[in-house]
Amino acid sequence: YDQWLQGQRTESMQSRRSEAEVIFRRVGITFAVYGAKDEDGAGTERLIPFDLIPRIIPKQEWTTMEAGLRQRVKALNRFIHDVYHDQEILRAGIVPAEQVLHNAQYRASMHGVDLPGDVYSHIAGIDIVRAGQADGSGAYYVLEDNLRVPSGVSYMLENRKMTMRLFPELFRLHRVAPVAHYPDLLLETLRAVAPAGINEPNVVVLTPGMYNSAYFEHAFLAQQMGVELVEGQDLFVRDGFVYMRTTQGPRRVDVIYRRVDDDFMDPKAFRADSTLGCAGLMDVYRAGNISLSNAIGTGIADDKSIYPY
Repeated sequence: YDQWLQGQRTESMQSRRSEAEVIFRRVGITFAVYGAKDEDGAGTERLIPFDLIPRIIPKQEWTTMEAGLRQRVKALNRFIHDVYHDQEILRAGIVPAEQVLHNAQYRASMHGVDLPGDVYSHIAGIDIVRAGQADGSGAYYVLEDNLRVPSGVSYMLENRKMTMRLFPELFRLHRVAPVAHYPDLLLETLRAVAPAGINEPNVVVLTPGMYNSAYFEHAFLAQQMGVELVEGQDLFVRDGFVYMRTTQGPRRVDVIYRRVDDDFMDPKAFRADSTLGCAGLMDVYRAGNISLSNAIGTGIADDKSIYPY
């Protein structure tokens, strides 16, 4: 790889960077920056960051990291389950009870609610950093766990696609692990947590709408999975189930891949002024007639005050 990189001309690399930027802008692969304003005072949208020189993780390093991440996500899920059930970790004093029960991310309404497979975080966004070493041998560390509505995987997929477009010879010369099957794995995961007795679950992606900073990703993942992208106004509760409004009439929804924060999911249960969620959703959820991914209340495990424990 080093030899290949040394053989690239500066002009060629700059040309490819410009090509990537043009394509990203044409396709609309951007994210909004809250609080940032352009010269006219309007909100700004930025292209996804793209580095022509990929960060390579050798297989042996990835194998170790993958095992650690699997272990970590399992531990996080068990912690969340305990917090909303027996609370043994609190009684044992391993984590101070006030750090959990008085935390803004703790959802008392989730106490005693059983979920399929006891899984709360179906999709985890674990941010990894690497200690700087001149020889590249630095250890990997977890910077933070994103468990509520983790975002960013679509940008990884688009970056890989762009790298393959610009440097196809690299993929001919090296055995690079694929990532394009991620939407298939995501859909498989979502279908697996459907309520009992549902053989062909109807899965939807719930977005706050087009003004959300990650709206591109919401639309991208829904399209890649072949499922409907919906907003709160598209859903309603009737007779203990959630339905989606369609041109053919109401259609029952079995699994919601939510990209909306807890507080805005149900105005009857959380923020009464929310227009992003679906009124009565939590009653259906607690009754086990719909699955949410990620589960309500997962934020207790990614709150910064819990990290020391």
